[in-house]
Amino acid sequence: MRTYFQKKIIIPVVASAFLFVGVSFKDDYFEIAKQLEIFTTLFKELNKNYVDETTPAELMNNAIKGMLGSLDPYTVYFNEQEVLKFKINNTGEYTGIGALITRKDDKLIIKEPYKNFPADKAGLKSGDEIIQIGDTPLADFKDDASQLLKGSKNTKIDIKYIRQSKTYSTVIVLDEVEIKSVPYFAKIDAKTGYIVLAHFNNKASNETRDALEQLKREGAERIVLDLRGNPGGLLNEAVNICNLFVPKNEIIVTTKSKIEKHNNTYKTSKEPIDITIPLVILVNGRSASASEIVSGALQDLDRAVVLGSRSFGKGLVQRPVELTYGTQLKVTISRYYTPSGRCIQALDYAHKDKNGIAIRTDAKNYNAFKTRKGRTVYDGGGISPDIEMEETKTSPIANALLKNDGIFNYATQYYYKNQNLGSKIPVITDADYADFKQFLKTQKFSFDTDTELALKNTLATAKKEKLDESIAVEYQQLLAALQKSENALLDKNQKEIKGLLLDEIIKRYQYQEGLYDYYIKNNPEIKKAVSILNTSTEYNSILKI
Repeated sequence: MRTYFQKKIIIPVVASAFLFVGVSFKDDYFEIAKQLEIFTTLFKELNKNYVDETTPAELMNNAIKGMLGSLDPYTVYFNEQEVLKFKINNTGEYTGIGALITRKDDKLIIKEPYKNFPADKAGLKSGDEIIQIGDTPLADFKDDASQLLKGSKNTKIDIKYIRQSKTYSTVIVLDEVEIKSVPYFAKIDAKTGYIVLAHFNNKASNETRDALEQLKREGAERIVLDLRGNPGGLLNEAVNICNLFVPKNEIIVTTKSKIEKHNNTYKTSKEPIDITIPLVILVNGRSASASEIVSGALQDLDRAVVLGSRSFGKGLVQRPVELTYGTQLKVTISRYYTPSGRCIQALDYAHKDKNGIAIRTDAKNYNAFKTRKGRTVYDGGGISPDIEMEETKTSPIANALLKNDGIFNYATQYYYKNQNLGSKIPVITDADYADFKQFLKTQKFSFDTDTELALKNTLATAKKEKLDESIAVEYQQLLAALQKSENALLDKNQKEIKGLLLDEIIKRYQYQEGLYDYYIKNNPEIKKAVSILNTSTEYNSILKI
């Protein structure tokens, strides 16, 4: 009787469960179909009836980006042209001019030409403003102008550009360009090797391994791995890089998702290069994603000392999904967790404030975890270094100068005023800094801090409501007070800003590798890393070895 009674009860419950799942799926399917039908009808009627000519592709592009904009910033749509850029970021290879460029108004600005690549061979320098490509003036070309610099190998492209208010012409011959994940490695001293890992493309672990093995052959007995400013990339490459320093079958990262197949545990799968070599990893606020997997995993496993400032805090994993007509969706599919169980995602995109800004995890809500040897580490906002250094933090005023090209534009002027430096390292004197401040005034540089933007928006609103005349005096007083405050911040943060100016100026004369040559002799974070590695008792006490 007991068995029969159980069966009688269980069967309806199971049937009910299946019914619930079925109804849930049906409801979702109907809702999706309904919304797609509404959108299709709207899209057709809008294009047919709108008073001016519309561009369907542009309307759709904006509609998709608006929809995805309500999610996290990493879930993005790529049209056909953008797919190419995405693939370049992952492979590090493409045919082009070999320069970092940005669009500003009706010009393409050369931000950094890479040594011995086409732009550099054509004589282009940082700060040059491209105004015409082939027969196309950029003032008349509103699409992605960088596409005009693409083509097959050995294609010749005529360029017109402005340098220091004069117009010049040159010819760029396109060639294969390889963006190195490890742009630099060298010996700091007789026993310390230094490796810069700048990207996580599909060659990152091979290049890091090659650098490590070469440095060991040259006598390196300890390593500084520099991940500062590394925005991340391929997750499997992060696992492979950890594998260089830890044994086979170690858990490096776990991903968790609402979809079962995206729940994965990633372990090291190869024999390591060196599991005992002392290791310091440098991070800062621009070290993100795969950089945080490497630094977080090796910290959790007590395999490396992490030094610098708290990393960015991107604990979300994306996957590319191929769509029709060569387009692509990069969609966030899961969160990743370090070996101790930490998710270091800093921003909660599911909960936003009244301005639509994702809420940052409050420090008081961080959760404590334990490394393998029992050290306490925390989640919720990036990887917190074992040794924190103020020098790696960027002040808001310095961020504004970097973001709005105040430092970049002054470095351009400095370079053309000081052509005879050659391989000498310049010294940014107090007189130079006073000149820099005057340059900002002359150029009417806008810091665009949150306060400054809020003040400008207030005036714009007042103009619309015809109240601007009545608040003009008060506005000017507030603006003057704000500018005085910004000037005070320039003085307060002079040492930091001088360092950023010097970094940019060194690259003008000696490219990126010249900057790294300077770093290994002068950078305070690298000096501190070497000091820790040179003092085995300090290194061991940090890691509880």
